Amino acid sequence: MKRISILIGMLALLSACSSVDTKPIDTKDFRTWSQTPPMGWNSWDCYGPTVVEDEVKANADYMAENLLEYGWEYVVVDIRWFVSNDKAGGYNEVDPQYNLDEYGRYAPAVNRFPSAVDGQGFKPLADYVHSKGLKFGIHIMRGIPKEAVKAQTPVLGADGITADMIYSEDHLCQWLHDNYTVDSSKKGAQEYYNSIFDLYASWGVDFIKIDDLSAPYYHEDEIDMIRTAIDRTGRQIVLSTSPGETPLEAADHVSTHANMWRMVNDVWDKWGDVTHIFNVAQGWYPYIGDGTWPDCDMLPLGRISIRGERGHDRSTRLTPDEQRSMMTFWCIFRSPLMFGGDLPSLDEATKSLITNREVLEAHQKGSNVRQVLQDENHLVVASDNGKLHYLAVFNKSEETQEFSVPLEKLGLKKAKAKDLWTGEESKLRDNVVVTLDPHACVLLSLK
Repeated sequence: MKRISILIGMLALLSACSSVDTKPIDTKDFRTWSQTPPMGWNSWDCYGPTVVEDEVKANADYMAENLLEYGWEYVVVDIRWFVSNDKAGGYNEVDPQYNLDEYGRYAPAVNRFPSAVDGQGFKPLADYVHSKGLKFGIHIMRGIPKEAVKAQTPVLGADGITADMIYSEDHLCQWLHDNYTVDSSKKGAQEYYNSIFDLYASWGVDFIKIDDLSAPYYHEDEIDMIRTAIDRTGRQIVLSTSPGETPLEAADHVSTHANMWRMVNDVWDKWGDVTHIFNVAQGWYPYIGDGTWPDCDMLPLGRISIRGERGHDRSTRLTPDEQRSMMTFWCIFRSPLMFGGDLPSLDEATKSLITNREVLEAHQKGSNVRQVLQDENHLVVASDNGKLHYLAVFNKSEETQEFSVPLEKLGLKKAKAKDLWTGEESKLRDNVVVTLDPHACVLLSLK
């Protein structure tokens, strides 16, 4: 039998302001909250559903001391922070000990996050992250806890409505069994989403990743309720929908409701996952920018899977060339950058990969991102920043290859070129000619 811990008192007081009368913020505003692609750390790749408070703080400390100056700022606690007894390698294999408040809202497991004691939730941890000059994020699942439905917990802000009156068993998540769907047609459905986002805003949450929204894309009504609930809090909470593949036919809806959305399922340290991104991304170039970002997923670099969901504790299995190709594509494509490895374990080679100022400038300031060419062996992507042209060439093949790209494709006849990874400079006329090892790349600035 599942166990449910009901937390009362202070947690409720933090959120007692919930109502449905508040005038929503203009939905266009949310785009201004992430005018450049978000950059941060997420606990999933290294800790799966088991991360604890001290580990979050250690990664925040490292980010503040070593990475904040380069633009890295979000610290995100991923899946199932409300379960006391999850283990590495799987989250459907134990009888979960859930933690909820009296309004059916998940609360941090105090054995993992001690500062959440006495109903304080994530506010003390968020305050710690904010004190470092960083921003704090969490992960949730779409829907309402099954335990809240079973316990018939009241919905805050909806007098007389309980959790069992607003749920549905339609389109349940197939890979995690914690929640029911929220039926948007039911009175109290919007109030439930309002109540959880009022709670997160009171904790100081700046970023939220919500799973079981992107694929299959069945849940426009819940995304609408989430958008409304975030906007009415008055807090700028960046919204990330996950996991992919978000269908292209949903592009107009997702790009007007979320700041970032996953294009693919989880990316791990395999070259095939990188080339899959190359292919899927082809349809998403027109949607890059203006505060909304197609998401290539986390960067499984450095030390991952310490207590992760796939594989044993290891350094990334991507070769150095493959790591550079991953970072290069994520940057020129302007994907959000969420580092998946354990930051305190970061080696100098990986650190140099994520602190190259000129590469990150292409990521933060690029525009007019476009695929120039893709075939079986190579991919060419270009962008501009008003002063410079950027050109990335990738060797997808298993053999060393020479590639030639006409400068006229960038509107140039000649150019001064700089390799942003090596610093090597050269003068070009008519063509960019590069020789690349298997799975290697080059990233050039041209003027």
